[in-house]
Amino acid sequence: MKLKVALAQINTVLGGVEKNLEKHLKYIEEARQEGAELIVFPELSLTGYVLQDIVPTVAHHPEPSDPIFHELLEASLGIDVMVGFVEEDQRNRFYISAAYLSAGKTLDVHHKTYLPTYGLFDEGRFFARGDSVHAFETRYGRVGILICEEFWHASPPYLLWLDGADIFLFHSASPGRGLPGTDEPGEMGRLASSRWVDDITRAYAGLFTSFVVHTNRVGFEDGLNFWGGAAVYSPDGIPLVHGPQHQEALIYAELDLNQLHRTRARLPLLRDEQTDLTLRELNRILNHRKD
Repeated sequence: MKLKVALAQINTVLGGVEKNLEKHLKYIEEARQEGAELIVFPELSLTGYVLQDIVPTVAHHPEPSDPIFHELLEASLGIDVMVGFVEEDQRNRFYISAAYLSAGKTLDVHHKTYLPTYGLFDEGRFFARGDSVHAFETRYGRVGILICEEFWHASPPYLLWLDGADIFLFHSASPGRGLPGTDEPGEMGRLASSRWVDDITRAYAGLFTSFVVHTNRVGFEDGLNFWGGAAVYSPDGIPLVHGPQHQEALIYAELDLNQLHRTRARLPLLRDEQTDLTLRELNRILNHRKD
């Protein structure tokens, strides 16, 4: 079985949800016409990133009664769609969220669990933390979603792996930081943050013998430069596609899902994983901290 994925590394209008929706619908239709079965947009693709005090004004609900998601759910009748947005819960807490839409329904919503609040990041001042990392079923197999800072921590992808995810969908609004040194062949002019993200996503693909699909946004916002560079890696950690840097693009990759069997038959890391050992040692560490 093969899955054709589209990665939409787009620029967004800060706070311009309706304008961003128009771009989403355009890219969704283009990807559908090209035969893609899934399109993945970046983190907060419907809202922009540096939202701060306007967070409450851009929140939406991934259900048919919501005017924005009504359009997106209609579009998902022809292609699965993953979008980034702000969700408000019943107690008026706001979350950086990703929704997976398929066949006119919302299959899953993930709330970002790690909120960077250091350096140039200020997410913890405006958003609540999610409290779940889980995989879910799609017509293409079991999938898991992570958002930006989450894949800088080892536990979220590990939990997705144990929960049965064979395809990791990562998306981010990663700003450019740091140029690499001259001692790195072929890296001159490439942002260090781009290299860091590529290194870690490729490592997860090989370590967890799973597909990793990553889409990052592009453009400038409030002094931040988002670099793009969407990428897909096979369960062997082999890059299948790389998007361009610093420009909007719709990139396609074909995932041969049979590669999961071939890789895991050769490298049975999942078979040999000792989850009981991990749980026991985590409990020991946590109990020791309480003493």
